[in-house]
Amino acid sequence: MPLFNQSIRRKIVGIALGLIVLMLVTSILSMVMSSQVGVLLGELTDRYIPAYGNLARANIRSLERSVALRRMVMMKMQDASDEEAYAARLKEFEEADRRIEEETSGARKHINAIIDDSRTPSDNAALARIDTRIEATVSELRQGMKEDHARLLSQIDGKQMTEARGTLEHLDMLRDQFNQKIDGIRADMLKQVFASTSTVIGRQHQAIIISGAVTVLAAIVGFVFALMVSSGITRPVRLLLAGTREVEAGRFDKTITVSTQDEIGELAAAFNRMTEQLRHNERVRETFGRYIDPKVVQGLIDRPEVAIDGQRRVMTIMFCDMSGFTSMSEGMTPRGLVKVMNHYFTVMSAPIRSHRGIIDKYIGDAIMAYWGPPFIEEDEPALLACFAAIDMADQVPALQKQLPDLLGIRAMPGPCDLRIGIATGEVLTGSIGSELMMSFTVMGDAVNLASRLELVNKVYGTRILVSQATADAIGAACELREIDRLAVAGQSAPQPIFEVMSKAHGLSVPQESLRAHYAEGLAAYRARRFDDARTAFNAALEIVQGDGPSRTLLARIAQFEADPPGVEWDGAWRLEQK
Repeated sequence: MPLFNQSIRRKIVGIALGLIVLMLVTSILSMVMSSQVGVLLGELTDRYIPAYGNLARANIRSLERSVALRRMVMMKMQDASDEEAYAARLKEFEEADRRIEEETSGARKHINAIIDDSRTPSDNAALARIDTRIEATVSELRQGMKEDHARLLSQIDGKQMTEARGTLEHLDMLRDQFNQKIDGIRADMLKQVFASTSTVIGRQHQAIIISGAVTVLAAIVGFVFALMVSSGITRPVRLLLAGTREVEAGRFDKTITVSTQDEIGELAAAFNRMTEQLRHNERVRETFGRYIDPKVVQGLIDRPEVAIDGQRRVMTIMFCDMSGFTSMSEGMTPRGLVKVMNHYFTVMSAPIRSHRGIIDKYIGDAIMAYWGPPFIEEDEPALLACFAAIDMADQVPALQKQLPDLLGIRAMPGPCDLRIGIATGEVLTGSIGSELMMSFTVMGDAVNLASRLELVNKVYGTRILVSQATADAIGAACELREIDRLAVAGQSAPQPIFEVMSKAHGLSVPQESLRAHYAEGLAAYRARRFDDARTAFNAALEIVQGDGPSRTLLARIAQFEADPPGVEWDGAWRLEQK
């Protein structure tokens, strides 16, 4: 067996060495050919193309010089000759003349560099002829221009304008002849540029073909060696394949007999460990797959004793309901209703999850969620729940616009809005259910209070109501308004309830004034000063028309005046009476 293991290693090492050698050969060839192509590209970009550019600019400089010369003549031909302007035109003329010399010299320099470079193939004879033609063309221009320029200046100074025009025409003819010759030279130079480009492309194709041939050779050699090695490892691989198919079918009890100590044997042992881990994961999935929220699953995996024993913890509970759902659903088809509810739950669940809440369940059109340990810190639940509620309320206008489009109608059959109740208190957390289906949920007075606060929104015309404990936990992080004292069945004393108006410092001036007038009216109402209370609530309604709490307490005052409350009346509203 050790001999067999050693043979497998040698074959694998042989394949690796052979491929490495072929890769080195391919790399060296590529480097050599790439360097040759690089030299050709460098000559093309650094010499051929710049030389052609120099010749093209020489034509432009010739035209610039002609323009400068005519401006000089115009300065002299004026009645009041401006010597300063004439000197400026003369300077432009001399500058253009100098640049012609620079451009042609630059072109000749690049051409001679190409001729002198023995590393690259080039038509040196044609390039030498181009160099000679450039030199001769410039010399002819220099000789003719020098004589005519001196004659022109003399004629201008002598006011011989007729003779000066003739000399100027002759200078234009010399310029045109120069440009024509340069154009011819440029055409020949362009042929050399095309020839160099063709050479570069040919070398690139050659490098690609050679690299491809060596790569194919490497593939063939590797395939041959792979066939040789596969003859010794086919059986273990087949066993691994059979085990993989068992895993794919969901049967994790398949194990492979480890018969060797080589790499294949190690792979078989790793496969056995993997199937064992998969069996464990399957047990975990069966245990926790019944829970909805991933954070619940992860939390219970980390602390499984919570699911078994249950714990008492202080948590914040939220109930959210869609008002007008019953009337809205009556006129909808089942498909349309499902579409609307799915969209509604998607929109309203997002703020809960983004603020690290746990969605416990969906009940009809209502959502139950909670915040608390072990999923978040103990000082965060109330604040996160209220922030989530504010964000959910902010989604209502957009939701009201989206629902008709989802149903394909112009307008909804009835208004829809949101009612949210939030309460904080000690609850029992644990797994509740049967052996077939379980739910990690919360139970206690805080859950009941949150549910009732959600319902009480309908009485006061509010969206978000929170309990006293929640308001205390929030502190100054949100802007709250005390609405009333609520007496819930099963509780010994009424407790204040608050409306969440916005996040901290988010109230407008009218909202600040509304809260102040309402607080004044609420204090008068509890003291049975109904006239003062009525005045304050009406002032609140003048600021925000349709304020639900103000309207509710005004109606209650009218009812109390018609049927006065008893001596023991404490100003609280008792939910069990409704």
